[in-house]
Amino acid sequence: MASRLHKAEMDNVNSPSTDQIAELQEKLFSQPVKKQLPIISELANAGEAGLEVLMTFLEKEGHNPTPAVGEAYIELYSATQLKTEAFLKEKFPEGVVPLKSERNIDYSPIQLALVQRDFQEADRLTLTKRCELAGEQAMQRKWIYFTEVENFPTTDLKTMDQLWYVHSQGKFGFSVQRKIWMSLGQDFPKLWTKIGWKKGNLWTRYPNEFIWDLSAPLGHLPLSNQLRGVREFASLMNHPAWKD
Repeated sequence: MASRLHKAEMDNVNSPSTDQIAELQEKLFSQPVKKQLPIISELANAGEAGLEVLMTFLEKEGHNPTPAVGEAYIELYSATQLKTEAFLKEKFPEGVVPLKSERNIDYSPIQLALVQRDFQEADRLTLTKRCELAGEQAMQRKWIYFTEVENFPTTDLKTMDQLWYVHSQGKFGFSVQRKIWMSLGQDFPKLWTKIGWKKGNLWTRYPNEFIWDLSAPLGHLPLSNQLRGVREFASLMNHPAWKD
């Protein structure tokens, strides 16, 4: 009993004060996205008062899904409290990224895997959904021709990309990969090294040599099978979806 009382006293000592919570809230609403991310983490570890701020933030900013909005959603989802669960169910029953599709494809499994920080499963599902987008033959062979990528609807590619970008602190996604590729003068060999898909002359081996968490290089995920050649990924990088 005494030890539990001591722990409660220590928790009270370590918990941020009301003034500190108010200061964090003010910073959260005034800082750019990159500076919002550590504030969200701090609030998530500040007990119920911190979670209240995150719910307020999400309710006000959730219509504009940024990596900060995605991170706030993930922290509230991970809190597994009745209040946060009820809030998310009422305000964001389908998450913070609109799951739009021109071909009636359900992208919610990717979203759930990303929210649960299961990047390997999210990557597997992203390939599955791309095959589904390409058609029945692609689903049977479990890989995609570059000509099929050219016919992907912009809406669907942007949905998958936004899911990755918003739920990875802005580190992952097709658009992130394309930005790096463009910065390297559209040089694919340099890109493979930069995003960790190749080291020297050796391709990174799937799955154990890839990094399935946020410590991975920028643009590391989602994957594309380069052993089949560069044309499928080149079609993805050159898709009109990224030229709006």
